[in-house]
Formats: sequence, C-alpha cells, structure tokens
Amino acid sequence: MNSIPVTAEGKSKMQHRLSELEAEIPVVRKWIEEAREKGDLKENAEYHSARERLSMLEGDIADLKSRLAYAVVVDESKIDHSRVGFGATVSLTDEDGDTEDWQLVGQGDDDPLDNKILTTSPMGLALVGAQVGDTVEVQAPVGILKYTVKKISY
Repeated sequence: MNSIPVTAEGKSKMQHRLSELEAEIPVVRKWIEEAREKGDLKENAEYHSARERLSMLEGDIADLKSRLAYAVVVDESKIDHSRVGFGATVSLTDEDGDTEDWQLVGQGDDDPLDNKILTTSPMGLALVGAQVGDTVEVQAPVGILKYTVKKISY
C-alpha cells in the first residue's frame, strides 16, 4: 500500500475515531458475557447481535490502524499553488456552464456532501496537476464529464 496523504486534522480525526472504537470493545465483550449467562446460544438474539457488533468493531479498528500506518501528513507549504494539489479548493465549470467548488482532501477529511473529495477519487485524480484554464475529463458511470478549472485556492 502506498502512503496516504492526510491533513493533520484528518489524521487526528482518524486517531480519535480509533480511540472511540477501541473503548467500545470492553463494553461489547461484557454484553457477550451477559448474553452467554442467559443459556442456549443458538436462539439467543442478544448474543448473536453482540458477536456481530464485536466483529464489525474489530474490522473497523483494523481498517483504521492500517490507514493510520500509511498516513503521511502533507506539508502544504511545499505544494505548488499554481496547480491543483492536495488541499486545494477548485472552482470548476461544467459543459452546461454550471460552477461548483471541490476541495481535495485525504483520508478522514472526505465528505462528498460538503464537496470534500479524496485526491484518489476519480475526480481528484483528474484534477491533480491541472492549472487554471485546463479542461479535465472525469470518467463517471454516466460517461465522460468535462470540466474547466476556473480558480484554484489553498
């Protein structure tokens, strides 16, 4: 796995989430123990629910630990601000003349509903390295979408 670019804030959010998940493990293990004490495990919904929750927690914890192991905090002062790069907010115009702004972020900071996308997403990959005036093409399920870069800010 390659390094994962993140902001200091994004890494902190991932570490905080990991702590929350790890703190939940003893609680779920207690639920499992209490459910076991109730007898027959084959038809014990509480037991099966708690085991499922423990399994999900352990998977989420492993995923976060893996992402944190490869997370590299980007020094934004070393980014060429004339091109789209990590941390940039990009104003784009589509073929219909509609304008939208997107910020390129790393793991832990992404939120498509807030127009924050990963640099590794199809849109992010198409934008990285572009300059004002460039036209970028993004492969989407509906076909190729074309955007013109109107403004880059950091």
